[in-house]
Amino acid sequence: MQLHRNAKLGLRGRRELVRAIERGRPSKQPRLPSSVSPATAHRWWHRWQAADATERDSLVCLFDRSSRPKRCPRMLPAGEQARIGAARRRSGWGPRLIAGETGHAHATVWRTLRRAGLSRRPCAPCEQPRRNEWPCPGDLLHIDSKRFGHFTRPGHAVTGKRDRTSAEKRQRIGLEFAHSIVDDHSQLAYSELHRAERAGTVVGFVERALAFFHDHGIEPKQLISDNAWTYTHNRALAQLLNRRGIRHPLIPPHRPQVNGKVERYQQTLKREWALGQIYGSSDHCAAALSHWLNHCNTRRAHSALDGRSPISRVHNLPKQDI
Repeated sequence: MQLHRNAKLGLRGRRELVRAIERGRPSKQPRLPSSVSPATAHRWWHRWQAADATERDSLVCLFDRSSRPKRCPRMLPAGEQARIGAARRRSGWGPRLIAGETGHAHATVWRTLRRAGLSRRPCAPCEQPRRNEWPCPGDLLHIDSKRFGHFTRPGHAVTGKRDRTSAEKRQRIGLEFAHSIVDDHSQLAYSELHRAERAGTVVGFVERALAFFHDHGIEPKQLISDNAWTYTHNRALAQLLNRRGIRHPLIPPHRPQVNGKVERYQQTLKREWALGQIYGSSDHCAAALSHWLNHCNTRRAHSALDGRSPISRVHNLPKQDI
């Protein structure tokens, strides 16, 4: 422990205090430059006097010390503490079950586990992110869809009010699906809002998306997706991609990180478009999608692109990508 979070003086202030006492100012003088008690100033002064030159230079002698007593006669013996820790590591039980096995009080076991750093199970080490980027626009496209609720008036997500009537709850007005495709290199995105995610809807969306990327000079080579049936059991989609010479790889099961760029884009889509404004209804929200998409592609700064917009990588202006 170095400094208590509620300490009135930091290390610099404590050093000035002991130096003021060294210059002859008594520790009980009421106009000390510290607002600390005389007893505290007296304690720091004696620690300063007893310290050597190294401790004074590093100010170690002015650190706060633990208030824990030197002796704790009622603390469990080290052997019993080790037995409690071993039971925790072996079984993963909580304090109550360990208390029943070891014969100690629940509170005693809890304090022992906390003191040993075993109150919580150690978290599994996080996998190191593997960042990759295909070299050219069109080398890989990511496709996915996100579900939104259809609404006739603003909901609690933007207003904070949960005041729907029973009649509104019985309406069951359904869902909407935002289908999106994102280019891996430039992060140029294309999205459409539909009331379904059936095979025909997906095929029509992909055709229009390919035309959108073609208008920007991008010829797709691969289209990666998850293992949803609308992608994996869609014969019309497979025929479309075969005619265009586009491969259709799938991400491994339970590995959405492989499709991470469109997943991250959908978070931005929800935060800035769906919840960024208060819309009167789903129709107003759908009408704003094209305007937000144009802003996202042409003017919005992307941190993954060093603060530039996706269109800058598509056009590849001179020295733009250096």
